[in-house]
Amino acid sequence: MQYFKPPGDHFAGDCMPFSHDGVFRLYYLLDKGHHQALGGLGGHQWAQASTRDLVNWEHHPLALPLDREWEGSICTGSVLFHEGVYYAFYATRRRDWTQHLNMATSPDGISYTKANGTLASPPPGYSPFHFRDPMAFRDFEDGSFHLLVTAELEPFAIPGRGGCLAHLFSKDLQEWRQVEPLLIPGLPGAPECPDYFYWNGWYYLVFSSEGVARYRTSHQPYGPWLKPLVDTLDCPAARVMKTAAFGPERRIGAAWIGTRQGKLDRGDFEFGGNILLRELVQAVDGTLETHFLPEGLLSLADGFIGKQLQPHLGATIIEGGLRLSAREGLAAAVIQEITTPCRLQLEVSPAPGVTQFGLRLRAGEGFDSGYELSFHPAERRVRLQDQEITAVEGLDGRFTLEVVLYEDLIDVCIAGRRTLVNRLPEAQGRDVWLYAMNGELDFIIRRTA
Repeated sequence: MQYFKPPGDHFAGDCMPFSHDGVFRLYYLLDKGHHQALGGLGGHQWAQASTRDLVNWEHHPLALPLDREWEGSICTGSVLFHEGVYYAFYATRRRDWTQHLNMATSPDGISYTKANGTLASPPPGYSPFHFRDPMAFRDFEDGSFHLLVTAELEPFAIPGRGGCLAHLFSKDLQEWRQVEPLLIPGLPGAPECPDYFYWNGWYYLVFSSEGVARYRTSHQPYGPWLKPLVDTLDCPAARVMKTAAFGPERRIGAAWIGTRQGKLDRGDFEFGGNILLRELVQAVDGTLETHFLPEGLLSLADGFIGKQLQPHLGATIIEGGLRLSAREGLAAAVIQEITTPCRLQLEVSPAPGVTQFGLRLRAGEGFDSGYELSFHPAERRVRLQDQEITAVEGLDGRFTLEVVLYEDLIDVCIAGRRTLVNRLPEAQGRDVWLYAMNGELDFIIRRTA
């Protein structure tokens, strides 16, 4: 499922991972027309694939199809298992564009029956056009059930900043009562696709702002919520990541990366594209990091990445790789004739004072062609064309670097701790350049498969 796209003219949208009884279920919005179906309402339906090992996946019929005349889109939601029943909570965007919460049940997590009636609608003081993405969880101390809902307060003291996570609770999964919002983050728009979980002494609250997944931490189930220094789970191209446990210790994130408008590098990202899976890592201080999902890379284990490693200005071959020496200016080397899809693993060892280093990917007409993956140690910044992550630690010392080239996607993992991805459809060159500026750096090639 790593980089999976539904067949034909369909795309994958918001992901809703869920795990129970050894089965990892990935529900996702099945999109056609990049959110333009049914006059722009979306026309989304819940598709599903499941696995027991994150390697072998089974695709199932639609879990929640559009089958009622007034349904304009089945929006994002979540699943909860209780006393032998799977409960799917979702929002419906109706033909008048208002949004309302609904529920469906299933004995097996595959085929769902929608409940009659509406579970909840936006109450007075809330926008009728922002009431979606319910995240369900249970408080195991008192047995109550809770929903966190993408919402927007109207009116609000600062216009445009009233987006909040509305909070509903129930004792029986039937009757729901709304209380004060759990969080008003103060960011533009409504916080979308919330996620909530407990992990090794920490409570986590995840939401997406303008498509970028952000998280908060707390030692208490309902806050106060603390913002970590780096509160994003990936770069902006990885859209609305949500998570689910897999086994007793692992947690898997699922997002999507959109297609580019006009299939151009500078084209805006469109709604819907390919699924993107990540492994989450929890640090001692409770902060979260991401790295490649190991099971998602198995299909890239065979093949040879390049025909020849050719040193150029300031580059010399050393055991296992090359050394770039650029006391002033630029040093570079090239790996020629790459076969894709491929996975490149490097060990990067910059000497003190190197101002910039990196790779140029899918190059074809010399060093300045292709796409630049650049590392800036002093600024703790990494950039892949128009995608960037900041506050990246460890760029001034030895670290591992993994790069996956898959169709028009470029996926990057830095030191097993930070990830970023981009879709760049235009350049199709088969060379990879490695470079350093104003200093010395070693690239050791650990894997070329």
